[in-house]
Amino acid sequence: MPTYAYACKNCGHRFDAVQSFAEPALTECPECHGELRKQYNTIGVTFNGSGFYRTDSRASTSSTAAGGSSSSSASSKSEASSSPAPAGS
Repeated sequence: MPTYAYACKNCGHRFDAVQSFAEPALTECPECHGELRKQYNTIGVTFNGSGFYRTDSRASTSSTAAGGSSSSSASSKSEASSSPAPAGS
């Protein structure tokens, strides 16, 4: 279940509450019974590894393997047609 941060608009009391997604947001401060507001902070998720950024998947070797230039794709087609078909096909 996610943890939400709340702050009171009247007294400034700040606290965290563990609530499910289905529960309604808290509206009343437990200290002064004033109006609460939900605070939004940065999340603690980090995406690491190759392929996450656009430039990570654009290596020079992958562009020629995918037929990036017309001269290499033409030579790949001629090599593919001269090689024997796999036994499982």
